[in-house]
Amino acid sequence: MRNISLTFTLAAAAGIALAGLSAEAAAPKKAAASKAPAAKAANDSRFITEAAGGGMAEVKLGQLATEKAESADVKSFGQMMVDDHSKANSELQGLAGQKGVTLPSDLPAAEKATYDRLSKLSGAAFDHAYMADMVKDHEKDIAAFKSESTAGKDADVKSWAGKTLPTLEKHLQRAREVAAKTHPASAAHSH
Repeated sequence: MRNISLTFTLAAAAGIALAGLSAEAAAPKKAAASKAPAAKAANDSRFITEAAGGGMAEVKLGQLATEKAESADVKSFGQMMVDDHSKANSELQGLAGQKGVTLPSDLPAAEKATYDRLSKLSGAAFDHAYMADMVKDHEKDIAAFKSESTAGKDADVKSWAGKTLPTLEKHLQRAREVAAKTHPASAAHSH
């Protein structure tokens, strides 16, 4: 009888221990699941913040291009950046306000470094460096906006990204055209 009682006690203890372990194993999953919506909202907020910093940079760099560029095409592209990104920035500012997202007041560090580097150039050197940067930047921006427009969790942010995407694609196409004209090799062949 004592063996049966001991076996029963051990079995009960093992059952309680296993139940405790399975509850502990399930707890982190529940915690992770409850954090998932907050993480997705944070991704949308991060997108808004990064888009605002990038848009601010496009305006400042566009203004710089209208002042320092040698080529009329580069000056015109710079003005398009000022006009289109000022409009997008204004829309984004309203969206950020609705979502309670604080936008940066200064250029992000990487964009500030780009501005500082380009501000030291002039003429054809500026034109080439600025347009190369615009191609690279718009390629990166398009990837981010495509991702947000398809995988974003906030419907309003997702919609704004999708609505803004065609303008960025137009910018990239034009940036590539103008960059091809400012490339040192193409400048050498045009003379």
